[in-house]
Amino acid sequence: METNLSIKSTLKRIFIGKSRNLNDRNIFHKLSLIAFFAWVGLGADGITSSCYGPQEAFLVLGNHHALAIFVALFTALTIFIISASYMQIIELFPAGGGGYMVASRLLSPGLGMLAGSALVIDYVLTIAVSISSGSDALFSFLPAQWYPYKIWVACLGVLVLILLNLRGVRESVVPLVPIFLAFLVTHVFAIGYALVTHSLKFGEVARAISADARTTSAELGLAGMVLLILRSYSMGAGTYTGIEAVSNGMPLLREPRVQTAKKTMIYMSISLAVMAVGLIVSYLLFKVEYQHAKTLNAVLFERITVDWGGPGKAFVFITLLSEAVLLFVAAQTGFLGGPRVLSNMAMDRWVPTRFATLSDRLVTMNGIVIMGGASMLLIVLARGSVRFLVILYAINVFITFSLSQLGMVKHWWQNRSGADRWKSKLLINGIGLAMTLFILTAMTVLKFREGGWITLAVTGGLVAFFARVKRHYNKVQKMLKRLDSLVSAAGASVPQGEPVSRSKKLRLDPKGKTAVLFVNGFNGLGLHTLFSILKEFRGMFKNFIFVQVGVVDASNFNSHEEIRRLDRHLDEEGEKYVQYLKRHGYYAEGVYSIGVDVVDEIIRLAGQVRKKYPHTMFFGGQLVFSKEAFYHRGLHNYTIFSVQRKLHFEGIPVVIMPIRVY
Repeated sequence: METNLSIKSTLKRIFIGKSRNLNDRNIFHKLSLIAFFAWVGLGADGITSSCYGPQEAFLVLGNHHALAIFVALFTALTIFIISASYMQIIELFPAGGGGYMVASRLLSPGLGMLAGSALVIDYVLTIAVSISSGSDALFSFLPAQWYPYKIWVACLGVLVLILLNLRGVRESVVPLVPIFLAFLVTHVFAIGYALVTHSLKFGEVARAISADARTTSAELGLAGMVLLILRSYSMGAGTYTGIEAVSNGMPLLREPRVQTAKKTMIYMSISLAVMAVGLIVSYLLFKVEYQHAKTLNAVLFERITVDWGGPGKAFVFITLLSEAVLLFVAAQTGFLGGPRVLSNMAMDRWVPTRFATLSDRLVTMNGIVIMGGASMLLIVLARGSVRFLVILYAINVFITFSLSQLGMVKHWWQNRSGADRWKSKLLINGIGLAMTLFILTAMTVLKFREGGWITLAVTGGLVAFFARVKRHYNKVQKMLKRLDSLVSAAGASVPQGEPVSRSKKLRLDPKGKTAVLFVNGFNGLGLHTLFSILKEFRGMFKNFIFVQVGVVDASNFNSHEEIRRLDRHLDEEGEKYVQYLKRHGYYAEGVYSIGVDVVDEIIRLAGQVRKKYPHTMFFGGQLVFSKEAFYHRGLHNYTIFSVQRKLHFEGIPVVIMPIRVY
């Protein structure tokens, strides 16, 4: 068994890395991202959406290319409006949470859960779309007969990103900087080259576009032109995905977080607008048309470099390679944002609480694994079709966008008497609400039969599941309140001020029988376990040791002050048990530590206690349900069973005291 553990530890150290030290004073500085790295890690999804969003918008126009100018202008305006509205969300919610937090706090918990559900699916689709689109770009310059292998390359890309993210946030971002910069340089150069070369013959280009516009007007009429522009604009909805990532990932940013987030939003919005508008206009100038097994970007770059010879081929190769790799990188946004949304929802008990726990690398491991696994399954089911995935993607993105804008509009209106510049803020969010609602409605109606119904059905199913989880936790919480009377009764017995003289005379008897209780705060669960021991083992124990582990999770891993607050809380809660038992004639001590793995910390503390008290028996309480459903094990903490197995293997007795709930 020790050999297996050694092999497992070695493999973990190689692929994921060594455990991080929570006592490191620089840990938050090391893990947080400055604006530039946040632009890479959180903004890659936004900037690379220009690789498929503008393409979808342009293809809708068919032969009416002149209308691309209007689509490009509306696209740029939408990018800046949504970005400005999310800057206001960042100011109002500096702790992060994005659309989930906005809808939960400003609308209702139920609508917040809907926004969170849409975001979770959105981030799964972020990974699936980015990886699939990256595979398309990669296979655009490979032999056509290799195309069937695209799905397996995509799945491999997901696995690599899972490993990178399990290592840590910063470790997953820093190696991607050269790729990000290569993408920017090559694409900006290509767009600039297209604009400059055609500006030299501006009159000819303008006349050609004007003639195209007149032909389109004659064929479709004014109303037809407007409808086609709006359809193209709405079908390019994938362009705006990723803008919300910064507001969701606030805890990942370097202090001062609000300023860092705003800088990141500025970098993201400008770069995305330049890319999206530049590519749409370049498609127009070069009259790019769809070719099988090639993206429009690949066709565009080939036309730009058609007369360059060997250097042209090298440029196309480097540009498409950087595009392909950065699209893989863009999936990183899903791995950063998705687990964060799940952890926020876990703290509100909409999803299993384990999604808020951290690994020893201080990342939300469960969220990373579930996001990666779900996206891989989706890629296989959709056979890597970007056009199909974008339909699913855009609808869910705009559910969250719309709820966020609605919440902000409500906030500014309700606080108009006390908020500075509330009219301008209300106007920004109001325009954003109108835009996002229009795109959401258009995408749902136009693409309902093509797959839009699937994302609505999946989102509805997830909403129903989360609601069921919440009902279960609420029911358990209601039943546990019956134990509150124990806390009140015991609290009344805890001495205030100076301990009584009887407490001072108590002395430790190391050879006496010692009961070690694993507790989680001074609460009804711990007291129920204590009273059960006193009743069932009457007079057997002279010493009582209370062992607590303060879990560092997504809710408190924000600053050193939060860690210190947790430390003080553990000390205070343990002292309540100690004072209560001393008042009743027993010797007692409190032992605690802080960590991310409860089982490992308990085993370590148990070893220390056993050295000091050789005649010990360990106790832990466990919730017991009269009718246990199959999903209960996933919703509740069964730590005591893991502790029991490990201590039993070492020959140490552990008794589990049942706590019946319902």
